Amino acid sequence: MHDKIFLHGLEASCRIGIFDWERKKRQKVVIDLEFPADVRKAAKTDRITDTADYKAIAKAVFRFVSQSDCDLVETLAERLSAFLLKQFPLKELSLRVSKPGAIRGSRNVGVQIFRKKK
Repeated sequence: MHDKIFLHGLEASCRIGIFDWERKKRQKVVIDLEFPADVRKAAKTDRITDTADYKAIAKAVFRFVSQSDCDLVETLAERLSAFLLKQFPLKELSLRVSKPGAIRGSRNVGVQIFRKKK
């Protein structure tokens, strides 16, 4: 199957960073999420119940990230992927967590991971 559902550019603020000055205020992170999904049934029926409810997934991502407190984007990515695989009927996902402006002279930095349900 090559069908995918994606959510790109989800923005949330959380406490993240390794330096004291970073941890004094919440910082913006951007989440990009993709996962395989057979969309044929939903396309045929035109019903949300026949596909992944990506609005519910987006709300869960925002809530999870907003409540997070991590030093590293790697940690946030790993925790968020585990949460999503546990809470939703996803078999696998590709997740990118980026922290715009974290490095002077760079527009964006972050990590991208791929995880499967165990």
